[in-house]
Amino acid sequence: MFVRVVRFTDVTAERVESLLARIDESGPPPGVRIKKLQLVFDEAQGTAVVVQYFDSEADLRTGTETFAAMDPSETPGRRVSVDTGELKVDREP
Repeated sequence: MFVRVVRFTDVTAERVESLLARIDESGPPPGVRIKKLQLVFDEAQGTAVVVQYFDSEADLRTGTETFAAMDPSETPGRRVSVDTGELKVDREP
């Protein structure tokens, strides 16, 4: 499993709601084979962290290229960091 973690600032509740509606309506962008998506929103700080999971490194690369090329209006806010890597631990009690 491969993961892409993106941190955003200048995030509003309205922008998150709009993004969630668009995701519910159309799913991931064409060609992006995402396995799982998580969004953590801190309204008080105006920040969001998006975690995207992919089955393969190739899927991660395709997703990274597609998401990096997105118009900023299609994101939760201003992108401030992006980290990618292979998931090494995923434990639940």
